[in-house]
Amino acid sequence: MSLFPFFRRKTFSRGVHPDANKRTAGSPIRRMPFASRMILPLAQHIGKPAVPLVRAGEEVVRGQPIARADGFLSVPLHAPADGVIEAIELKPSARGPWVESLVLRVYEASTQEVRWANPCDVESLSPKEILQAIQDSGMVGLGGATFPSHAKLSVPAEHKIHTLIVNGCECEPYLTCDHRLMLEHPADLMVGVRLAMRAIGAERAIIGVEDNKLDAVAAIRECLPADSSITVQVVPTKYPQGAEKMLIKSLLDLEVPPGKLPMQVGVVVNNIGTLAQLGQLLPAGQGLTERVVTVTGPGIKKPGDYWVPIGTPMRTVLEWAGAADSGEREIILGGPMMGQAVASLEVPVTKGVPGILVFDQLQIEAARQVWPCIKCGECVNACPMGLNPSMLGMLAVQREYEEMGTHYHLGDCFECGCCTYVCPSHIPLVQQFRVAKGVLRGKAA
Repeated sequence: MSLFPFFRRKTFSRGVHPDANKRTAGSPIRRMPFASRMILPLAQHIGKPAVPLVRAGEEVVRGQPIARADGFLSVPLHAPADGVIEAIELKPSARGPWVESLVLRVYEASTQEVRWANPCDVESLSPKEILQAIQDSGMVGLGGATFPSHAKLSVPAEHKIHTLIVNGCECEPYLTCDHRLMLEHPADLMVGVRLAMRAIGAERAIIGVEDNKLDAVAAIRECLPADSSITVQVVPTKYPQGAEKMLIKSLLDLEVPPGKLPMQVGVVVNNIGTLAQLGQLLPAGQGLTERVVTVTGPGIKKPGDYWVPIGTPMRTVLEWAGAADSGEREIILGGPMMGQAVASLEVPVTKGVPGILVFDQLQIEAARQVWPCIKCGECVNACPMGLNPSMLGMLAVQREYEEMGTHYHLGDCFECGCCTYVCPSHIPLVQQFRVAKGVLRGKAA
């Protein structure tokens, strides 16, 4: 049967079309071995950090809870390997500040088997029990947002959810981890989607996939239920198609008002990787100990998608993937549009790292030169939220942060990077906006 009847040509306004560079899309997911030491930050999610359940010198096994959730907006942490807790101390993080972390010394020849689990019949769980099981698994948004998954699926009584949208767009250049999960684990995805639908009370789910992943569409269609409660729809390839508000517009032709959440228009959006792994973990009663990470870029000799244990230091990942040993390189966690550069190779892979990109000296030098704004308006034409990034950037230089928030709707910016991408002057607009938001959050607190 042809796939073309599933195309939907509706899409959001503006956006950009960067080169995809999906050179790892054709290779199966491989498994990365354990590092000799794992670094496990207690804060790998939005909300309160987890609280340690173990002490230095204590032995743990793979899958064992080693830190508990501290309240509703928090999730636990599980041991990624057999070993001994060597220390609980401050370690560097991707965002800069040092954070409290557990240091796990991994036993040699530690098994890949998850040795701490509590299997259950997920079909018998109530919506409340599903949410509790999701929190117990330690699951967060694996697309990079790291919002606790149980909290996102906890819908207030005043909101009626009619549709679960599953984001399989993966519109960031280079990243292919979600693509490979759709191809290799569509059955797990169906289990996760059905559990999420029951948790939020949605009658239907739509899986949105960009039209450059038709093989993934075909794999998913083979697993769709006969009752048509779950469907897959193809959307045009455009960045940032995978952003919540953009995908809702493309699939349902619904506008989420400024300052509002998708649930206020009857929709919940979840990342495909999150639901695929929930479909694996919940029936087995296991916690999140690993995730799929795309390791690629011009500076990588063995690019691919890997199952990487949570807590693996960046140095270990790069050595395994054949990164050139050079001081002149840029390492980005996530995609090139919304990811962030890291300065230390001791920073570990955490739950919110979908990709590790390595760029060599030529790419670094091309991006360093910044020129004054020439008022060309390209950023205005590209912004999917209809903002004026040029004006916001000029206000940021003058530190007029209050003006940015009050009159130019800085809060509606979700830092997609379209403005920075199209700017002929190479002005780091997104970085300026992040600083402004940080200042405003600090004042509000």
